[in-house]
Amino acid sequence: MVHTVAPNCHLIPRSRFARGLYHDAGTKQSTGGDDLVYRVVRCGGFRERERWRHRERGGVPALRCAFSSSEEAESGGITGLRTERRGDGGGRFEYLAKAHGWGVRRLIEDEVEMRAVARIQAEAFHEPAALFNNLFFQFFQAEVLAGLIYKLRNSPSDRYACLVAEPAPSVPSIEDGVVGVVDVTVLREKAVLRDLPGAEEYLYVSGIAVSESFRRRKVATALLKACDELCIGWGYRYLVLRAHEDDSGARTLYANAGYRVVTGDPVWVSWIGKRRRVLMIKKIG
Repeated sequence: MVHTVAPNCHLIPRSRFARGLYHDAGTKQSTGGDDLVYRVVRCGGFRERERWRHRERGGVPALRCAFSSSEEAESGGITGLRTERRGDGGGRFEYLAKAHGWGVRRLIEDEVEMRAVARIQAEAFHEPAALFNNLFFQFFQAEVLAGLIYKLRNSPSDRYACLVAEPAPSVPSIEDGVVGVVDVTVLREKAVLRDLPGAEEYLYVSGIAVSESFRRRKVATALLKACDELCIGWGYRYLVLRAHEDDSGARTLYANAGYRVVTGDPVWVSWIGKRRRVLMIKKIG
């Protein structure tokens, strides 16, 4: 199944968030070239369709982010990824994890869902302004959306995933749709690898956000569980994330999910008015 993308995919992100706020500035990834296109689509029945889309998009890889069956998932370049089919009879999506009444799957590249993700992340990370706050929020949300589109269009599907949480079909809910989101990216920053014995790359967890009306209802816990499943399916041993040192709630959430602090920003970071962050890692297996 190949999904179309929103019509404004030509947007190029300019802000730090839109380029990937939670990716280290010194880290660069190779996201172009035919070799990566065919890493994404090394399954027989889909190769010709995605070659055609590759030409149509002027050299940008076509990404596949949802599967209609477990067999399709097996042949779509993520062999070994453990998933669970939706229980509503539709069989449209594969859940990476189901926990606490939430199902977590990969983002569907349609305009409505991408805008929902951008809204949730913008609400979580926007810093209110004294004047014209609503206007600045709209700009920020647009840049978050542009950043999401940019990453989806330029990242191989086995090196970047946007995961979304929604009410599981078996659980009655007052709202249907995306209620939480997290980004997962394969990185290889040398400073981080020093704390990961034997690893050449790792999965970086970032941008985790939950819709305000659904916070404190274990949505983030379900998202983190799905990150574990993705790490296993992609064959990596470590998950890495960063949290603000003074954010006890987030640090407790990550600690309960199995992450531990290994290092932190230098003290001088606080001298220039920035919040210090800690690096937390989780070893799978």
